[in-house]
Amino acid sequence: MRIAVLKETANGESRVAASPETVKKFIALGASVAVQAGAGEGASVSDAEFAAAGAEVTKDAAKGADIVLGVQGPDPKALKGANPGAWIVAGLDPFGQRARVDDYAKAGFEALAMEFMPRITRAQSMDILSSQSNLAGYKAVIEAANAYGRAFPMMMTAAGTVSAAKCFVMGVGVAGLQAIATARRLGAQVSATDVRSATKEQIQSLGAKPIFVESVAGIEGEGAGGYATEMSEEYQKAQAELVSSHIAKQDIVITTALIPGRAAPRLISDAQIATMKPGSVIFDLAVAQGGNVEGSKPDEVVVRHGVKIIGWANTPAHLAADASALFARNLYNFLSAFWDKEQGKPVLDEEIGNAIRLTHGGKVVNERLLG
Repeated sequence: MRIAVLKETANGESRVAASPETVKKFIALGASVAVQAGAGEGASVSDAEFAAAGAEVTKDAAKGADIVLGVQGPDPKALKGANPGAWIVAGLDPFGQRARVDDYAKAGFEALAMEFMPRITRAQSMDILSSQSNLAGYKAVIEAANAYGRAFPMMMTAAGTVSAAKCFVMGVGVAGLQAIATARRLGAQVSATDVRSATKEQIQSLGAKPIFVESVAGIEGEGAGGYATEMSEEYQKAQAELVSSHIAKQDIVITTALIPGRAAPRLISDAQIATMKPGSVIFDLAVAQGGNVEGSKPDEVVVRHGVKIIGWANTPAHLAADASALFARNLYNFLSAFWDKEQGKPVLDEEIGNAIRLTHGGKVVNERLLG
């Protein structure tokens, strides 16, 4: 069983899908590991470190590979030489890169989309969305604090008192919860909102103030797998009114709302931005999927009405070393959980296999892509 780790080629991608730690663990399972030369440079992992862990460092890592690991889906051309039926295990962006998925099928590869991992207890350690979103939520607050022209915590000095910054987090998934915790540690007054009423207690447990629509009954906002769902027009109207009155008082806003397979929901309009104080900062974590904030642009700082709007296309890549280490463990936890010692390879069960398998036998087989 030969496992290949390729150098990422997507624009701005500095992460790598393996670490010296996981290379050693794969070898302990009985696999051999080939790492493409330079694959870890962006994440501060040298070829020498991979070689010391037991990997073969080569320019042609895909040759003879049975499993190819990636952070993002590799170009099918980069898979030349991989064995027929080889697994492609990565974040494959199935909805945004459907043509590439079709190419994997035509080439006879079995593409496994790690972002389709079901959110069940036994798969938590395999969940790349959670591990990467956790870091993204942290980084969003750090970057917003850096762009903000004032201090975050309250400071009492002989020259006078500096008021604490007010930070509002919109969307309380993994990224949002980490954003709340980080902003609190920096000393801000933190509030947060979400369409899922179950998150209210989570917000309070982190010491933040929940901002929720109370006038519209019977709306939970909880979709399959714990993700948010699109809300009714009645709720959206009530939410917009509540946010408009609250956002005008905020110094920092972090937006994190995403719906799998859909464009990011619009949470903040230009009119709402205009009510904020000049010098305020918004970090749009959903900018790569269309953005939660009107006017936000990937990898640009946009200034509207004196408010800085920041959004990166790939926020975890700005913490490449830690993001890679966690991503690599997700992949190892996944493959090792299904490793069959007698066959010397992983064998998937139906629950997880059917959820993440995109292609098999030359065809696209995942129901979420066929519906």
